[in-house]
Amino acid sequence: VQLVESGGGLVQPGGSLRLSCAGSGFSIENYSVTWVRQAPGKNLEWVSTFFSDGNKVTYADSVKGRFTMSRDIAKNTVFLQMNSLKFEDTALYYCATDPTAPAFDGGTWYLSKYHFRYWGQGTQVTVSS
Repeated sequence: VQLVESGGGLVQPGGSLRLSCAGSGFSIENYSVTWVRQAPGKNLEWVSTFFSDGNKVTYADSVKGRFTMSRDIAKNTVFLQMNSLKFEDTALYYCATDPTAPAFDGGTWYLSKYHFRYWGQGTQVTVSS
């Protein structure tokens, strides 16, 4: 299983970015995929999960209404569309998967690196004026 993120960059407050997470060695139709972020000096924070059945996407309270997760089954890729970006969204964004990991539905959750078995290398998002 491999995950490769892309799409990060520098953006002004209020701007938008779209992150991609390309998977290999597994199918996103069978594994839920999650976005997790880590701001400088802070713990890993759950952002969003796209459930494998395709019928449910959940978001942390801090991003609900601003971020949208989607997927392209043909490309085995998930996306995170981030709008109305804020300074506090600055972080290294990872995608992760693990068929045995508990799922989240709203709220604020901080994770350890052991929560998911498979992680990408991360893509940096910096929100700055």
